Amino acid sequence: MGKFSTKEKYFKFILYIAVIILVNIVGVTLFFRADLTRDRIYSLSPASSDVVATLSEPLTIKVFFSKNLPAPHNNTERYLKDLLEEYSAKAGKYFNYTFYNVSQEDGSLNQNSDENRNMAGNYGIQPVQIRIMENDELKFKNAYMGMVIIHGDLIKKIPAITSTDGLEYQLTTTIQKLNNKVSALLRIDEKVKINMYLSSSLNKIAPLIGLDQLPLLAGAVEDTIEKLNSKSLGILAFKHIDIADKAKLDLIGKKYDLMSLSWPAFPENNIAPGHGAAGLVIEFKDRTTTLPLISAIELPIIGTTYQMADPEILEEEVNAIVEKLIGINKDIGFLADHGTHSLMPDRMAMMQGRPSQSMQVFNSLLSSRYSIKQINLKDGSIPDGLSCLIIARPTQQFSDYELFQIDQALMKGTSIAFISDSFQEIKPQQGTPMGMPPGFEPVDTGLEKLLNHYGVNIQKAYVLDKQSYKHQAPQSAGGGEQNIYFAPMLKEKTINNTPLFMDNIKGLIAMQISPVNLVEKNIDRDKITATKLLSSSDESWLMKDRINLNPMFITPPKEQNEMESYDLAYILSGEFTSYFKGKTIPQKDMGKKDIKGEDKEKSKKETGQKNNKERLQGFKAENPFLETSKPAKLFVLPCSQMLQDNMLDPQGRSTNSTFIFNIIDHLNDEDEIASLRSKQQTLNPIAQTTAFTRGVFKALNIIALPVLVILFGLLILAKRTSRKKKIANWFNTQGGR
Repeated sequence: MGKFSTKEKYFKFILYIAVIILVNIVGVTLFFRADLTRDRIYSLSPASSDVVATLSEPLTIKVFFSKNLPAPHNNTERYLKDLLEEYSAKAGKYFNYTFYNVSQEDGSLNQNSDENRNMAGNYGIQPVQIRIMENDELKFKNAYMGMVIIHGDLIKKIPAITSTDGLEYQLTTTIQKLNNKVSALLRIDEKVKINMYLSSSLNKIAPLIGLDQLPLLAGAVEDTIEKLNSKSLGILAFKHIDIADKAKLDLIGKKYDLMSLSWPAFPENNIAPGHGAAGLVIEFKDRTTTLPLISAIELPIIGTTYQMADPEILEEEVNAIVEKLIGINKDIGFLADHGTHSLMPDRMAMMQGRPSQSMQVFNSLLSSRYSIKQINLKDGSIPDGLSCLIIARPTQQFSDYELFQIDQALMKGTSIAFISDSFQEIKPQQGTPMGMPPGFEPVDTGLEKLLNHYGVNIQKAYVLDKQSYKHQAPQSAGGGEQNIYFAPMLKEKTINNTPLFMDNIKGLIAMQISPVNLVEKNIDRDKITATKLLSSSDESWLMKDRINLNPMFITPPKEQNEMESYDLAYILSGEFTSYFKGKTIPQKDMGKKDIKGEDKEKSKKETGQKNNKERLQGFKAENPFLETSKPAKLFVLPCSQMLQDNMLDPQGRSTNSTFIFNIIDHLNDEDEIASLRSKQQTLNPIAQTTAFTRGVFKALNIIALPVLVILFGLLILAKRTSRKKKIANWFNTQGGR
């Protein structure tokens, strides 16, 4: 039995060693990691998984990272490897990555590393200089820390990966941008239908309404769609539908908001009464968009004029609509007139030493995700293919016709971000006394009545808050910290983290922000959802009428009841009702360009139209006018300062940047990307508490914890004493026997 026991021990020992070796082998070969962080910072987001899972063609990532780098760069390399391994696990066969040795080493690997460095140089990856601590000395070293992403003929490089912050977001959005169009087109299992409703009956009356080229329009549109189809892997199905029957036209016009025309008999021109339609209906699955081929515009004096779609412009508009319907390359409109902020710096202001109100950071970060189209309402219109329209600080009056265009854009499902200012700063004129503060005039553009109709009202005031940004005052002003009350610090309960795109937004800085309140009587709660995103603290008050933003002259109210919380930002979503419902459609204003800049031929044509005005009595054009919107969103933030360069960081990692671009992503139905961007936020401010609460916690730490330790020790002592007594009693009992 003894020999058998010894063999059994050896057998168990060998078995344990084998199990340990196998566990280590499994640990090396199988990737596994548990992420215990609250926001799962080190786990792949659903958005990242979805992006790589939709790859339909090989995507290759080449990483050039020097070996044996000191902390924190070695951690960056480790994180990158783990991240790419997770991408690979989710993507399958189309995702490949390779780490290339670019370190200068002695031996056989030296030649390979030289070739890899040359490869990196060919891709535009150059070494960057990093600081290292070696032998108690601070030294500088050149190191490769870049990568390239290759998808088909497209190449995107990330020349320097110096931090793990935002790395997953950067990788995912880059892959998405490269993969979006090709993969989306290949995944489509049904055609995008483009039906051209263009009645041949219109050709007879075309000369009477100044559209002599109308008979050629059908062929031009067909050629345009065919050209576009060849660029879109043949996903378009085109059909020309010729309808002249009034009943069918009414049915189609009501269903698709299609332009239809009716006219009486013109015996002198041998034209009988008739009806016709002119428009493109683009359908994909359950989504539909209509483009007019003929537009009727009311002009003063001249009356109704008719314009035919330009086939060259039509190609761009159809392409934008198709891409929007299938969910790729969403275009964002940016209003570029009416005194709005410019995406580019004002060089004249910079030359004169004035602030340029630059939005270069905003422009750079936005263009990295979306295609930006600058919209000029005074000379043009709002394209139908836009997924979102940004209106940033307009200061000039909008005409009713321009307001009508904005209203109809919302009705067509284009989300709108309205980021405004309640006041316009007026600089002191030359000759005014030194130290004279600037003036502030209320801004009234006409958009206010639109917003009020949709259910939002912006007050003409600035919100001041005790919980505000503090800056170091100059010695000439006495030094120390100075509260900038018109720059509220928003945190904790003042930020609504419930929406997915607001998750992990823990702190924001606003500047010259105005209060917003809902106009409840104008909101149909069955169709519209209004969500408050931001508010000020309970220690806020308003500055209105006379505006003076000199911090030296701003003091908080003495009484607490004079302060309260104010709502600062809202987002409304659902089906809106048009402001122009039940009203006459506005006429287009005749500017100087319209009445003075025309050539003789056009003037002659307009004169002919004017002379024909009475002769064409009875000619009726039913413009498609949307009274109720498709599902859309309206974001209102009365603080354009949050778009300025001094409020955003170029990397897009600050909470202000995350908030602004998460909002834009949400308006474009990209909530998962917004959630991914929020993961990079590490701001976790300490909760504000009262002095009494802080005193209680101090007492607990100073007194209660030592008392608990003492009580625990006494409990252990009591248990040991009791055990000793039990043992003694047991021996005494045994001895008595």
